Amino acid sequence: MSIEQSRPADGTVTGPESGTAALAATTDPEILALLSCLDGQRRHVLGIVEGLDADALRRPVLPSGWSCLGLVQHLALDVERFWFRAVFTGDPVIIRALDDIDDAWQVAPGTTHTEVLDRYRTETRLADAVVTAAAPGDALARWPRDLFGEPHLHTLRDVLLHVITETACHAGHLDAARELIDGRRWLVLT
Repeated sequence: MSIEQSRPADGTVTGPESGTAALAATTDPEILALLSCLDGQRRHVLGIVEGLDADALRRPVLPSGWSCLGLVQHLALDVERFWFRAVFTGDPVIIRALDDIDDAWQVAPGTTHTEVLDRYRTETRLADAVVTAAAPGDALARWPRDLFGEPHLHTLRDVLLHVITETACHAGHLDAARELIDGRRWLVLT
């Protein structure tokens, strides 16, 4: 079995700058393990869209109509910001801001691709700061019953596992979209 990972010409994969700093900010072995896994998925998300121009990032390639840029914005706002800063910490400023964007999957015409990618990196850093200041068993500050009914996630651990799963799922979506756009593949096992 061989593994091929598509990388930029210099061999590097860029991703959230938060990964190393966040891992150094905690000594909890469970938090270290979960953040390390999440950081790998975040790097995958940013790595698979690296090198796409603004038009390709905005072009829908699947019948549902989402674009790579829209998916990254969804991860920034509906995943990182929502789960860590609205649900886990219950930050009232973030909770009030949740209604500012009707559909995070749709990037406003005046929003640049750089702004969306930077927002994702910023939200991952902010999420990491929340995670490293807490313990895995810490309870959620707020549960959005209006969206999800009765709670099915109860602790930071639960939220981390949920975000890892959602980010990995969306990284796979980005893999498929990228291959349809220009043939590039992130990880190929043969």
